[in-house]
Amino acid sequence: MKSTASPPDWASVEVVVPRQPGRLPGVSMAGFRLSAPARADIAMVAHPSVTLFVDLSDSLVYDAHGRRESGSAVVGLVPGDLRLGDRAAGGIECLQIRLSPVLAVAVFGASTDLSGTVVALEDVWGRDAGRTEERLRAAASWDERFTIAADALGRRMSARPSLDPEVAAAWWLMRTSRGRVRVDSLASEVGWSRKRLWSRFRSQIGLTPKHAARLVRFDHAAHLLAAGDAAARVAAESGYVDQAHLHREVKAFTGLTPTAVAAAPWLAIDDVAWPTSFAPT
Repeated sequence: MKSTASPPDWASVEVVVPRQPGRLPGVSMAGFRLSAPARADIAMVAHPSVTLFVDLSDSLVYDAHGRRESGSAVVGLVPGDLRLGDRAAGGIECLQIRLSPVLAVAVFGASTDLSGTVVALEDVWGRDAGRTEERLRAAASWDERFTIAADALGRRMSARPSLDPEVAAAWWLMRTSRGRVRVDSLASEVGWSRKRLWSRFRSQIGLTPKHAARLVRFDHAAHLLAAGDAAARVAAESGYVDQAHLHREVKAFTGLTPTAVAAAPWLAIDDVAWPTSFAPT
């Protein structure tokens, strides 16, 4: 579905982050408020996390897989071509929550359904989604909203079993190596056979270990591109064979070119899109 809206003026986007980030390890949050005279059109870049968008203005819409939906949503690890916008000119206010795949399993349960899809929050959170959304909308400040969201996530995590420690360890190794690790090495490190790691990782995270490592490596490359590094240098530093290999991977994960990814970091690349100079409120 081709959008007729335009990218917003990023200077007009208010971004708010928690005063004390890291209350829940593996969770990052940010509040966004955009007042726009025209409908906004925002491309989301793939990220190695499951992302929740909580609609606080009853205006959020998203185009995914050829269909248009509205309201709060959960975005899987590799959502493909995803665009966010507002229902009509006037702006968006939303809370974005990113969960590492390890925590996403604790919050939503092990499922391949969130690996490459965009689904309504209530479809995976149940009736509590509506109650939490109402509390977030009624909150008097972003600080209060961050606290409400953290408490809600904490309750769900304590009530559900976590994934296998070997799978969690494999994910940690992927992240620390920036995706430059072989599946055989991962299996050896966690003490499993390659076949068992492949099967358990796929069933709990929603991606194969190889695909997950590619996503982590792409994310590192996307950060470098957004920071202004040349594509050839990014390819070399990220472990791609050459610039053409980088181009193919960026295209596979986003449908965009490296140049387009570098210019569209909002809602995708946190330490570029959420400057530390933004003061929490």
